[in-house]
Amino acid sequence: MKPIISVEDLGKKYVIRHQWRSNYRALRDEIMQFPLKLLRGMRQEKEEFWALQNVGFDIMPGERVGIIGRNGAGKSTLLKLLSRITIPTSGRICLRGRISSLLEVGTGFHPELTGRENIFLNGAILGMSRAEIRRKFDEIVDFAGVEKFLDTPVKRYSSGMYVRLAFAVAAHLEPEILIVDEVLAVGDVEFQKKCLGKMEQVGKDGRTVLFVSHNIESISLLCTRGIVLANGRILHDGDIQGALAAYREDILHASHELDHLLHEGNGDFRLTGVEVFGMKDGAPRPVETGQDMHLRLVYSPGKAGSGKEFGKMTLEVRISDMLSRSVIWVSTAAYPEKKTGVQTRFTFPKLPLIPGDYLLNVCAHRNSEIVDWIRDYSFTVHPGAYYGTGYIPFAHQSSVCHDFSFECEDDAC
Repeated sequence: MKPIISVEDLGKKYVIRHQWRSNYRALRDEIMQFPLKLLRGMRQEKEEFWALQNVGFDIMPGERVGIIGRNGAGKSTLLKLLSRITIPTSGRICLRGRISSLLEVGTGFHPELTGRENIFLNGAILGMSRAEIRRKFDEIVDFAGVEKFLDTPVKRYSSGMYVRLAFAVAAHLEPEILIVDEVLAVGDVEFQKKCLGKMEQVGKDGRTVLFVSHNIESISLLCTRGIVLANGRILHDGDIQGALAAYREDILHASHELDHLLHEGNGDFRLTGVEVFGMKDGAPRPVETGQDMHLRLVYSPGKAGSGKEFGKMTLEVRISDMLSRSVIWVSTAAYPEKKTGVQTRFTFPKLPLIPGDYLLNVCAHRNSEIVDWIRDYSFTVHPGAYYGTGYIPFAHQSSVCHDFSFECEDDAC
């Protein structure tokens, strides 16, 4: 049997342009820099960035494959190449089946058309006859749960309705290859379960599923094989449990320097330091179960410049286990108005987490706009005597304490 997807030495290069002058300037700056511009011209510095390089694999019909990796590893780029949204810089892709891809909310939908019209439009794009679409029509509508709004333009749909209909169309029009990116995160928990069940059924029917998600629990339940990407290359390709182990290892060995983590947001302020530690006799020590855990965040002006008065900012801190399940989620206000930035320290008294490795996500936002967001900063909780008796609870006990509180220490907290 021939592979339904064959990828050989695949690479995708982007050219990043860096302009020598700032995008944020006043008229005075333009006048002062005009002679320099005449000398330099409008030259731009160029930097080559390989999002994917030397990627190769074969996928057989009926396989359910999870594409996993840290942010910026190249997962979405790979799916766009397989979906023929963009063309590769090097290498070869051979597809032996009809593809249906769901990469972003509303992909392939026309906002002015109704839900009913978009079902027929999407089916036609996939090469389905009108009779085939009619045969599946009621099943699609029932799965999406949008029958009341079927004759409403989809531009008036909520993001949840949009993705429900888009997934229903993609999964029910019988493509040989179904590609699904992170979009399922838009739906509610019940709908996500329906989607996972449908994708599992698609695989059992002999069709191929490629699934990208940061929800490792969903990946482990659905997929039988995993491809782990790191820095645009394949780190591991094998059974799903081995792939998840390689992914966890990659996260734990990733540098703790924030410059090596992916920053998201407008960049007005940047998180420049993260410290997770316990305390004993006034000295830092490793974090232990049942002992106070301290989290120190340092952030300083980014592109805003050191003189900008920034005002109130909200910091959200989420701690999750290695299956991306949230175990702690807190937030507080901060006021980074100082020229050199500011720091905030959280104290989590009597840490109610079992020993193991955890991931820290920190998001800073202001007026609903993300300023900076770092993900998957890993740290380890070591065994400790939670009850103060010297007894260390077993690792299989619950990692969440219902009576949880935290303290925040900040100049203006």
